[in-house]
Amino acid sequence: MTGTALIELIIAIFMLIGTIFIFISAIGFIRLPDVYNRAHALSKSSTLGVLFVLLGTFLFFLFMENHFSIKLFLGIFFVFLTTPVSAHVICRSAYRAGVPLAPISVQDDLKDFLYGTDNK
Repeated sequence: MTGTALIELIIAIFMLIGTIFIFISAIGFIRLPDVYNRAHALSKSSTLGVLFVLLGTFLFFLFMENHFSIKLFLGIFFVFLTTPVSAHVICRSAYRAGVPLAPISVQDDLKDFLYGTDNK
């Protein structure tokens, strides 16, 4: 196996892993019962999926085209930085707006913190 073929295989593996994570994220979005669980699934797995796809693209341009793409590098950095934070803010806003938890939820730790009640 030549060096180019090995690099292409590594890039394809990164792209495949990213696609699998994005697919798992879509399944989680469809299957999970409430906004909080859905946001958790979307923020974790879709972040990993997008990062792997962007990393595969970054490696493609770096090794195949001999071009260091600062835009892809910054995209990887900002996706990794902003997606979990935005999911947290969305869930916190949904909770404060009164969006109910799923009936199968067994624990609400934020209620004690925000309203000072003992939920035990």
